[in-house]
Amino acid sequence: MAASKKTLRTCSNGHQYYKSSDCPSCPFCEQERKPDNGFLSLLSAPARRALEHHGITSLQQLSQYSEKEILQFHGMGPASLPKLRTALQENGLSFKN
Repeated sequence: MAASKKTLRTCSNGHQYYKSSDCPSCPFCEQERKPDNGFLSLLSAPARRALEHHGITSLQQLSQYSEKEILQFHGMGPASLPKLRTALQENGLSFKN
């Protein structure tokens, strides 16, 4: 398998970075916007963006979805589910059945 060629990019904030995928997100901007606490801080950037894209920014909102629905979001993978499950349980909540 051939290695993907990385291209130099510059985001709207002036950060320069190399990337091989078509994903437009800047790794520097993503690191700057990562929350310091809360359940979203436990997730990878793609998983966090997937929830934010669907308007899920609280555990109460998350509890309105089933695990199956969450896994269908682009950017959300199975490794995030245990973190989300634990965060919900610690707050007396759970995924929708």
